[in-house]
Amino acid sequence: MHSEPSANDLQRFADTLPAWKYNPERRALHRRLSFASFGEALGAMVRIGVEADKRDHHPEWANVYNTVDIWLTTHDAGGVSNKDENLASAIDRMFP
Repeated sequence: MHSEPSANDLQRFADTLPAWKYNPERRALHRRLSFASFGEALGAMVRIGVEADKRDHHPEWANVYNTVDIWLTTHDAGGVSNKDENLASAIDRMFP
């Protein structure tokens, strides 16, 4: 089952997670982080990975040199769930 977020959900994402955008093709929240170097980007991925693993909720992501693209979706739910919003908030606290 694939669920599209309601207009209220999209507004809540915009209000509470302004660094994230909803990606309808992936049914996911997306954020791009940019760093000064590959080493900093890699370090960020490790920090995020540890937090995600603690939550047993793992991101889809890609790294090219100093950027990290993150997509958060809950495959079992067919789209964005509270797990994604909570992990996005944790990432925002790490990388404001």
